[in-house]
Amino acid sequence: MHGVSRAATGWIGPRRALRLREPAVGYLFVAPAVVLLIAVLVYPALTTLRLSVTLPGGQLGVQHYGQLLSDPLFWQVVRQTAAFVVASVSAHLLLGLGAALAVAGTVPARGLFRVVALLPWVVPDVVAGIVWKWILNPLYGVLNDLLMAGRLVDQPLEWLTHPSLAPLSLILANVWRGFPFVMVILLAGLQSIPQDLYEAASLDGAGSWARFRFVTLPGLRKVLVVALALDTIWEVRRFGLVQAMTGGGPGTLTEVLSTQVFKQYFQFYRFEYASAMAVAMTVLLLAVSLPYVRMIMQEE
Repeated sequence: MHGVSRAATGWIGPRRALRLREPAVGYLFVAPAVVLLIAVLVYPALTTLRLSVTLPGGQLGVQHYGQLLSDPLFWQVVRQTAAFVVASVSAHLLLGLGAALAVAGTVPARGLFRVVALLPWVVPDVVAGIVWKWILNPLYGVLNDLLMAGRLVDQPLEWLTHPSLAPLSLILANVWRGFPFVMVILLAGLQSIPQDLYEAASLDGAGSWARFRFVTLPGLRKVLVVALALDTIWEVRRFGLVQAMTGGGPGTLTEVLSTQVFKQYFQFYRFEYASAMAVAMTVLLLAVSLPYVRMIMQEE
């Protein structure tokens, strides 16, 4: 009996048993994240999709989408969201690129400049909105005091209630809040460009503008696509800053898609209509992210 091999008796050593249990242990470690993902993302998404096609009486249909397409307020909000996103993302790219070039170059006190430039990004949306609401207050806001002290205006401006100034004020605050995000992405791209290219361009007699045009911009092409796609997605979803500063006012002149979905759902209790609007917003975001997804898939 002692001469029978362990393999013949079906005995499995501890190392072999451990290897057999490794896949199960891996699934066990991943399970909490999967459950959290389903609870936070998958279940709400499926619920929203179901509500968007639910009619009175529990029947299914797409009437809410038809109502959405014929709603003048919805198209007004879409136009305002587009203007808000285009202006914000354009300014983010310009300021972010300038700040990234300054940090990557020989700007004085580069470490301090980097910290100061990143500060707006660490401020939460709602806090940034409240701070800018104080700054732009017509009675005790510091911006009106500075403008009047410099004799640029004769009386305080109603920044957040004037029909023309309110959207511009919102974009101004959002540009200050969001450009460090683009700066960090572009700074990583600048640091990945080989310095040999700049040295070769200098030896060929290229000036600063020529090096920027023929070395920096081509080297940042993919990074710019990433920054543009991610920043656009963030700005379409922007909610806290808008809600804290204007709440969509005056009237509906600063409403964006995210605030309108919130109001339709939590203030007007039009759950199905708000869900249809949220689904339309998701489709828009998917369309915006396609260039980024395509680029990532091509690299893989």
